[in-house]
Amino acid sequence: MANVPKNLKYTKEHEWIRIERDIAVIGITDYAQSQLGDIVYVELPKLNQKYKKGESIAVVEAVKTAADVYAPITCEVIEVNELLKNNPEKINQDPYNEGWIAKVKILNENELNELLSPEEYEKHALKF
Repeated sequence: MANVPKNLKYTKEHEWIRIERDIAVIGITDYAQSQLGDIVYVELPKLNQKYKKGESIAVVEAVKTAADVYAPITCEVIEVNELLKNNPEKINQDPYNEGWIAKVKILNENELNELLSPEEYEKHALKF
């Protein structure tokens, strides 16, 4: 089974979110990167752009496929991981630390309650 850190929340679409007060860090899970294979390009979100929960916030391209990354909550992008422009493989190597995609301002705190716990995410990911 893929690595599922206990200090994060998850979506059914395989994004993770780390809450740091009114800011959240977003990326894709270890399970998602392993399913995609070697990541060769990341289309990062636009700075200061607002996204509704469920909207495509970024695109991750692997050798054989591309996948949308969806906003786990309604948010405003305040920082993107510039490291991924030249080193997209960081998502494969370290999806929860160096491979983060965006830092966002949380615009609807109630949506945090709709995210999956690590245990719920593990059960969900095991279905595949």
